[in-house]
Amino acid sequence: MRIKRFLQLFLIGITTISAAAFIDLESSEATQKFKEGDIIFQTSSSGQSQAIQLATHSEFSHVGIIFKQGDDWMVLEAVEPVQIIPIQQFISRGDGGTYSLKRPKTALTASQITGMKKLGKSWINTHYDIYFNWSDEELYCSELVWKLYSRAAKIDLCPLRELKSFDLTHPVVQHQLKKRYGKNIPYQEQVVAPSDLFNSTLLVTIK
Repeated sequence: MRIKRFLQLFLIGITTISAAAFIDLESSEATQKFKEGDIIFQTSSSGQSQAIQLATHSEFSHVGIIFKQGDDWMVLEAVEPVQIIPIQQFISRGDGGTYSLKRPKTALTASQITGMKKLGKSWINTHYDIYFNWSDEELYCSELVWKLYSRAAKIDLCPLRELKSFDLTHPVVQHQLKKRYGKNIPYQEQVVAPSDLFNSTLLVTIK
């Protein structure tokens, strides 16, 4: 009986230790999951999402950048208007709640992070740019991320492209272009798409 009781207590102890170790591991992974400056990609459910996917041949149509406020992880994004929201709110809004996470191969410095947060804060409440113009008066999602890295961190994540360099042949894409520009489509306008950021050779995939 004593041996049986000893074995029961021993097994309970092992189970408790294993559970505690698992919880600690989960907590550690949650802490290390994100870093400030991480770039988070998703497929949005907006009306223009399909057109962006078709024109860029990519599953991603929206992108934001991750920062920390106190103990909370947040995403700065260019929607209408530019805003910063809890990361879980950003993730849950995407198609199927899925996302992809990219991070610079060379770690950002504290000074770079501070500069990016300062510039990003100055853009909160800026209107969303439905015409994808390359000015700061209005901003779209990938433009916001590119400019934060370029101006505050001095990192150009990818070359800019002219609008005409994307695949604009699909009827869905043509419909969106004519809806916004009429006959005056700015084919020469410099733009950057979520897919361009995703394919940057300066970034590594985390998730």
